[in-house]
Amino acid sequence: MDSFRRRVLAEGRLHWRDLPWRRTRDPYGVWVSEVMLQQTQVSRVDGRWQRWLARFPDPASLAAAETADVLSEWQGLGYNRRALALQRAASEICGRWGGRVPRDAADLVSLPGIGPATAAGIRAFAFDLPGVYLETNVRAVFLHEFFPDGEKVPDRVLVPLVEEACPEVGARGWYYALLDYGAHLKRTVPNPSRRSAAHGRQSAFEGSRRQKRAALVRLLLEAREVGAGGLALEDAVASLGEQEAAKGRPEPAAGLVEELLEELAAEGFCRRGDGMWSCR
Repeated sequence: MDSFRRRVLAEGRLHWRDLPWRRTRDPYGVWVSEVMLQQTQVSRVDGRWQRWLARFPDPASLAAAETADVLSEWQGLGYNRRALALQRAASEICGRWGGRVPRDAADLVSLPGIGPATAAGIRAFAFDLPGVYLETNVRAVFLHEFFPDGEKVPDRVLVPLVEEACPEVGARGWYYALLDYGAHLKRTVPNPSRRSAAHGRQSAFEGSRRQKRAALVRLLLEAREVGAGGLALEDAVASLGEQEAAKGRPEPAAGLVEELLEELAAEGFCRRGDGMWSCR
């Protein structure tokens, strides 16, 4: 394991990426970067992370914001649920810890949208605490180094290795090195992550229910921006139908659009009142 650590640290120095969220130890800023980077390209997050922090600089400001403003700021980063989870977690942090992001792993994973990997990332990058931070680039390194011929390697096999390799002191630098070495491997060799049992191709977004839900959220936000006060069902059906037709897809039935709006309302994205749908 010592030789593996030396190799990772050397590769990390060689392929170091000077990313803006690496210049802070603020737990809130680290947490936001971890959530934004989930299934999102680094280049897309650079710039958006800074803008988010300028608008919502701490958990208190995020918790107090209009949900529509939070969703508006999130547009383009994918998975709108993550924005809602961030705001809900910020509210809990303000209520339970006086606005300070906790450092205990159990406390972190008790918050909406924070799983073991995100908790480990916050602990490592904000508090320099050891833990099992197993994300795609880290997974790539361990598969490349320990299982060069392995196929469908399960995370349960990797977790003990990740835990053993992480130093008690210097977790922050260690995981940055792993991330940068993993990113380098993905550019230069067949992606080792594809040999993980956890690897799976994401279902197509275009034409999916998820794509239509995202489009409806954007339509609701646009209606708010122009002061329309909301969107009638027939207008939502017409606008979404136009978008779908422009892409060569069938226009959705009114029943489907209403069903999607009700789903969004149940999840906290919007509400219905006086025959109009509007963002919360």
